[in-house]
Amino acid sequence: MNTIGIIGAGQIGRAFATALAAKGIPAVIANSRGPETLSALVAEMGPTIRAGTRDQAAAQDIVLVAVNWSKLPAALAGLPDWAGRVVVDANNPIEAPLFKPIPLGNRSSSEVVAGLVPEARVVKAFNHLQAHLISSDPAGDGGKRVLFYSGDDADAKAQVGTLIDQLGFFGIDLGPLAIGSRLVQFPGGPLPALNLVKIG
Repeated sequence: MNTIGIIGAGQIGRAFATALAAKGIPAVIANSRGPETLSALVAEMGPTIRAGTRDQAAAQDIVLVAVNWSKLPAALAGLPDWAGRVVVDANNPIEAPLFKPIPLGNRSSSEVVAGLVPEARVVKAFNHLQAHLISSDPAGDGGKRVLFYSGDDADAKAQVGTLIDQLGFFGIDLGPLAIGSRLVQFPGGPLPALNLVKIG
């Protein structure tokens, strides 16, 4: 089984960790303030989720990154070579309290993130659903909740697709990063915040 790391312990990072814990899938979660500040969080989630350093989280096979947009460069700076590991980009180029879109030029937000994690294989996922929908039962609405993902590396997408399935979601592959990530990017894409459910 792939090992999983989480960089960022905000709403999406916590929701993802909660979803993993519900299925008994181990993970290491890290924030910018150190593992000791996450002791209450991991105690609440149970024995499969442990707090670690940023480097420990980044060393796992699949690493979900969910950090405030302005803090992404600092959160990803100085980490060891990604060496082909899978980075799941769960970020959106917008921040509270003003929620003004961040200018990206002609690039998608995932293409910007990919530039911050050289040698990683980037898959966009877990950014288009509200946090409470990620952490709650994916079958709670009478079917499987849909979760979109996209990326340029077929094997990386397959690994993330398998994880999505293990969590109980119905994954839909939106194709390459430059296309799929724009469809789920908030703001701008047509798919964010849609709570779609596959019945049957």
